[in-house]
Amino acid sequence: MTRSALKIGADNIVHNCAALTSGESVLLIHEDPALGWYDLDAPMAVADAVRKVGIEPTVLKVGQPSNESDPVAAEAIAAHDCTIFFARLGDQDRFADPVPGRRSVMSYARNADTLGSNYGTIPHGAFYDFKEAVNEVLLGASHIRITCPLGTDVTGGDWDRDVDNSADVSVMRFPIGVPHAIGASGFTGRVALARYLTSTGSKVYHPDNLAIFEPVFAEIEGGRITGFTGDADGVADVEQHYKHVSETFGIEPNFVHSWHAGIHPGCSYVENASVHPDRWSNNVFAHPRFLHFHTCGAYPPGEICWMVQDHTVTVDGTDFWKDGQLQPAAFGPTADCLEKWPTLVDLFANPSDRIGLD
Repeated sequence: MTRSALKIGADNIVHNCAALTSGESVLLIHEDPALGWYDLDAPMAVADAVRKVGIEPTVLKVGQPSNESDPVAAEAIAAHDCTIFFARLGDQDRFADPVPGRRSVMSYARNADTLGSNYGTIPHGAFYDFKEAVNEVLLGASHIRITCPLGTDVTGGDWDRDVDNSADVSVMRFPIGVPHAIGASGFTGRVALARYLTSTGSKVYHPDNLAIFEPVFAEIEGGRITGFTGDADGVADVEQHYKHVSETFGIEPNFVHSWHAGIHPGCSYVENASVHPDRWSNNVFAHPRFLHFHTCGAYPPGEICWMVQDHTVTVDGTDFWKDGQLQPAAFGPTADCLEKWPTLVDLFANPSDRIGLD
């Protein structure tokens, strides 16, 4: 990563995503780097980019998120035209609906290396358009099948096309890594749970992950978990984890709310997933090699995430993702988007191979 690349990434947030103009007020919330999720170089590069617009940003440092409201952050957000989050706080449900007339940006480029890579420097508009093209294909489908090498096999043909994606409107995501969430109400089959169950980032609970040593299958029918099958010890662990999380928040444990798959081949994660499974999951979800389900709680995004690796998503008989490789040329809307944005062609041909797994 070079300083010039970092500047391009910072300008991408400020100009192409937040669309800041002189005269606006900007709040930049950054998380304490000692917590290991964000560095300081990325938000400070964005602060410099904001100043070049003619705005002196208000900079607020926060600690790790909790399930209690942060009155200082809430008051500061209400007092500024735009808030840019380099903090997990921006992913929590209490901050998903900003004050009317205000806007927010949630950055998943968590350090200078990712902000200055093609994850952060590809024009924001390119992935906005690509996301819309993927939405057009998926939301217009009559039948979708999801499979994976470990035995996932889920099909759907009559699902809720109006699943709540309000957070995609109220909070701008940077970079854009997933399309519209597809409601799971019309999907039936089984999902192979492997490696880890992790949190969705919506709320804080402990432990925030569960290691799975032998695949466990979640049997689902119409967006409901009907049971877990497979390795007996693994099943018991999964059931206890769901019991713990659902009782902690008083929520419906067996609800599968929705799913979506990663669309950004520039997404990368260099640390091994085993070091911090929750951090791994909440970073690598945007990579096309992963599809994730939102479960445990009848609201988006629920509290427990299923990470499915190297999935195949077949849309009306044509593979859209094939063994974790997105196939943008397979459908007209996404093929047209690549023609409009040639910079995406090489990116999809050469996806990052750094996904935190050996």
